[in-house]
Amino acid sequence: MFLYPERARKDRILPKNKIYGNAQPTRAMRQRFVTEVDQIVWRYVLGTENLNLPPRPGIEEIQIFEIALKTGQLKEDVLRTIDRAIPSLIFFELTFQSQVRFAAAFKRPPVSAAGDAAAGQPVVEAYFETPWQPSTAPRLLLPVAIDLGGLYEQMLRQHMLASPLGLHSRAGESLAQTVARGVQIRALRRECQRLETVLRKEIQFNRKVEINRELRQSHAELLVLERAAHPAAKMEDGG
Repeated sequence: MFLYPERARKDRILPKNKIYGNAQPTRAMRQRFVTEVDQIVWRYVLGTENLNLPPRPGIEEIQIFEIALKTGQLKEDVLRTIDRAIPSLIFFELTFQSQVRFAAAFKRPPVSAAGDAAAGQPVVEAYFETPWQPSTAPRLLLPVAIDLGGLYEQMLRQHMLASPLGLHSRAGESLAQTVARGVQIRALRRECQRLETVLRKEIQFNRKVEINRELRQSHAELLVLERAAHPAAKMEDGG
């Protein structure tokens, strides 16, 4: 999705065993790595030394990992395992037969019940993936930001917009709030699909009326959640 500066390039192979050692995946998850992942390459690291952007507490660098796939299929749990094994923020580039798609999740440090920072694996929220595209397709310049935290937010918002959700940011909406709204949209879309399937199969009239009412209500809620912010507001929000 993004064009990264050459000075940020690393091009180092990341052994799967290193992921296993940090994440301690189950035997089934290790098998997924074997059957789905050909190679993991640490392509870039975005930090103060190569972008001249100051860090933000908890956001000192952004990693770019390229994952070469064996079959073009990859379970989200594989990405989640990598994200949990490595504390840094990660953007993934998934490649297969001259095609590429991009994926990233909202990731944050764990917090205690009191709301303070806590030890342990990072919390990995919903993933946002783009459709497949040719690996030679033009890439976007990195967003303009005043610090690495702002860069991360804008990069993730671009992933949300480019994903099948087409999720726009709303004026005054935090990144966490946008992610939460995206999760709600996905859940409601699945519910609408489920209700449509049930409605097609239902033969009792009274039951059809009830299902149709539920479906209309879900569609109405979905419309509210999907409604984008005013373009001017989106520009001000950096999304």
